[in-house]
Amino acid sequence: MKMRTRTRVALAVAATAAVAVPSTAFASGVFTPKPTEAHSFVSGDEALLADGVAIGKNAAWYKSSGLGPAAMNDDPDATAEERFIPTDVFPGGKLPEGVTLTEAQAIGTLNRIGDNLERAGLSYEDVISMRVFLQNPEGAEKMDYSGFNRAYRQFFANTNRSTGDSLEVLLGSTPTEPMVSNDVRPSRFALEIENLPVDGWLVEIEVDAVYPG
Repeated sequence: MKMRTRTRVALAVAATAAVAVPSTAFASGVFTPKPTEAHSFVSGDEALLADGVAIGKNAAWYKSSGLGPAAMNDDPDATAEERFIPTDVFPGGKLPEGVTLTEAQAIGTLNRIGDNLERAGLSYEDVISMRVFLQNPEGAEKMDYSGFNRAYRQFFANTNRSTGDSLEVLLGSTPTEPMVSNDVRPSRFALEIENLPVDGWLVEIEVDAVYPG
């Protein structure tokens, strides 16, 4: 069921680069994060997300505003949603077979987030938490969660945590190398939203990141 309002939830617990912490230590209350570090709790070598994160009291945080894709597609025949196809990734706004509008917009949004992180002296590897708001495409009954996850895997959670080997990621229906090789699993939630603030947006994302050390 869609949410009628855009409720933002402040997270006190998030996730960051994988640090092996025994689950028994967490459950018993023994584990305490170092003051300037964040420790993630990740279950499995190919997990999509972290279970959560313990953050030290002196960790320096970066909190982003909500970002969506930039309007890069100037095709006069483009729909409101197609205007936000990132033409630096998909020249001319033409999507390869199987690539959805949500997937394309999410790639554009995550690229913008990467630019913002870089300006702040951070990278995708420093992201600990992510909040995702998805609107269903025109004519669709629900949000395109699968398309979003394909885009997400291009930037996060795309290596095996034990071996370091790349996991297979998809661009639409085509296997491809990830755009950014990154073993980080942030904590995350995703919600379907009735209306995002910009006409044509299908994706809006907020992230938190922690400065190393």
